[in-house]
Amino acid sequence: MTLGTLASASDRPNVLFIMTDDLNCDLGSYGHPLVKSPNIDRLASQGVLFENAYCNYPVCGPSRASFMTGLYPEQTGVTVLRRLFRNYIPDAVTLSQHFMQNGYTAARVGKIYHYDNPKGVGTDGHDDPASWNTKINPRGRDKDEEDKIFSLRPGSFGASLSWLAADGTDEEQTDGMVATESIGLLRQYSDSKTPFFLAVGFYKPHTPYVAPKKYFDLYDPSQITVPTVPEGYLDTLPKTAKKTVTAFNPQIDLPEATARKAMHAYYATISFVDAQIGRVLNSLDEFGLRDNTIVLFSSDHGYHMGEHGHFQKNTLFENADRVPLILSAPGMKAKGKRTKSFAEMIDFYRTLSDLAGLSPVPEYVMGTSLKPILNNVSKSVREDAFTQRIDGYTLRTRDFRVTQWKEGAPDNLELYDLQSDPQEMVNLAENPEYRKELVELRSKLDQRIADATAPPRGLAFTAPDPKDKGVQKTYE
Repeated sequence: MTLGTLASASDRPNVLFIMTDDLNCDLGSYGHPLVKSPNIDRLASQGVLFENAYCNYPVCGPSRASFMTGLYPEQTGVTVLRRLFRNYIPDAVTLSQHFMQNGYTAARVGKIYHYDNPKGVGTDGHDDPASWNTKINPRGRDKDEEDKIFSLRPGSFGASLSWLAADGTDEEQTDGMVATESIGLLRQYSDSKTPFFLAVGFYKPHTPYVAPKKYFDLYDPSQITVPTVPEGYLDTLPKTAKKTVTAFNPQIDLPEATARKAMHAYYATISFVDAQIGRVLNSLDEFGLRDNTIVLFSSDHGYHMGEHGHFQKNTLFENADRVPLILSAPGMKAKGKRTKSFAEMIDFYRTLSDLAGLSPVPEYVMGTSLKPILNNVSKSVREDAFTQRIDGYTLRTRDFRVTQWKEGAPDNLELYDLQSDPQEMVNLAENPEYRKELVELRSKLDQRIADATAPPRGLAFTAPDPKDKGVQKTYE
C-alpha cells in the first residue's frame, strides 16, 4: 500500500493523533542543544518533520477548536479560552466525527479540546461529546499532590510558573496514565481489528511542570542559558504587543536563578512527556499496528521560555506561534526527512482525511492537505503561515513576519526581517528602507484575514456576543 492507493475501507489506515499541551520546538530533533527527547526524535526518523508549522491561535481553547473543526478561530466563534464551538456552529462535523462517519471508532484519552489545566484534570473539561465513541479522563498523583508544588503565586498553577520534581513512577502521573489507557485501547483495537482514530492528549508540559525526579536529573541547570532583552526593548513595540509580553506580572523580570529553575523544570517535563509518547509508539509495534497507522504528533501552540522577556504563550511572536509537527503515514516516500514547507494546524483535517482516503470533507473545511510533502519534502503547499489573537493578526513568510493589531493605528504594526533578526527583536515597521516590503506584506495579510474571517461555507454560524467569555465550570 502506498500513499494515494487506498482502494477500499479495509485498506484505510488507522490514525494515532498525539497532542501535547504548551510544547514548543525545544526538542532534540528540532536542534535544541540540551533537551532530551529520544522518542519524538525517533518518530521524526520514521516520518517527515515540519520545520515551519504554526498554530492559528496561540491559546489552548481557540487553537484546539480550530484544528478539530478545520475552521479558523473567528469562523468557530472561539476566540477566547472557554467558549464552546457548538454554541456558534452547532452542525459542524469535527475531524474525529468525519472518521466516525466513515466507519472508524474515535476515542479520546486526556486533553484534546480545552481543559482548565490542571483544574480540569480528571473531568471532561470543555469537551465535545459528539466527537467520540469513547472518552477517558485520567487523574494521577500530580493532581492529588498539588500542595507540594512550588508556584510563583502560591496555590496557583495553570497560569503561573510552577514545578515539582515528583516522587513515584511515571505510571502514577496523569500523563503516565494517559499513555497506559491509550495502550489499552490500542491492544483492544488490534485484537478486534477495529479501525480507529485515537486521540492521545497529554497535559504536559503545561504548568505546573511536574515530572518524576529522574527527568530533572537529566539536566545540569548550570548549562541552561536564560534569554535576555536589551534595555528599552518594550518601548519599540506597539502598545498591544507590549501587553502580550507583560501579561503575567509575577513572571516579568525574573531573577536569573528563578528563570533557570523554571526552564530546568520545563525541560524535565518535556523529557517525561517524551517517554510517555515512546510507550504509546512502542505499543504500535508490539500490537502489529505500525504499518497501517498514520501518526500525527504536535502541540496546541508554542511557548516562550524567557524570549522577549516573556514566559508561557499568547503572543504573536515565533516562540508562541511555531509548533512541532511530525507526520508518519503508511507508504510515504520521504521517511526520515525534513521539510521547510509552511504548514498550519488548520491543515490537520484535510491532511488526515486525505491520507486515509476519506472524501469528500465538508465544504466549509479550510486548510490544505500536507500529503504531497510526505512523498517529496521539496514541495511546498503554503507560501506563508497565519496566526491570530482576538486583538491582532500576524503573517509569517520565509523572510519576514508582519503583525497588525486592531487598535493603535497607525502605530499598530510590527515588521521583522527574519534573515537578519531571527529573534524578532528589531521592529522595522517605521523604517523607510522597508516601506515596499511592508506594503506588500500587509496586502498579503489583509487577504489572509479576509479568508479567515469569512462566514463558513454552507454551515450555519451565529457570531458570538463579544462579551461572552465562554462556559464556566467548577471543578472539584
